[in-house]
Amino acid sequence: MRQSAGQPADAAGGGGAAGRSRTVRAVVSGRVQGVGFRYFCQQEASALGLVGSVSNLDDGTVEVLAQGPSDDVSRLIAWLYRGPRWAEVDDVLVEERAPGCLSGTTFEVAR
Repeated sequence: MRQSAGQPADAAGGGGAAGRSRTVRAVVSGRVQGVGFRYFCQQEASALGLVGSVSNLDDGTVEVLAQGPSDDVSRLIAWLYRGPRWAEVDDVLVEERAPGCLSGTTFEVAR
């Protein structure tokens, strides 16, 4: 499933699936590099107890890999649409991944 352009229907909820694990890849476009996006994303994801990573891509976008309880992943996706104060988010493309496919115990800034 791929979502884009505007707030996804499940960004704030996840359909009552609090205990279900969810893994996503999100690509955030706009003015998202050089504004602290990755570090604020790490803080947000860590506060939600998610595992994964955030990194800058060569095309100027930011890639987020996140895994955890479905509701918390949805909360992070909702945050991605806002980003930190200095960011200007144009779009967020979200791709579902196989639940549990990420290893690790923390959320890291990859590059």
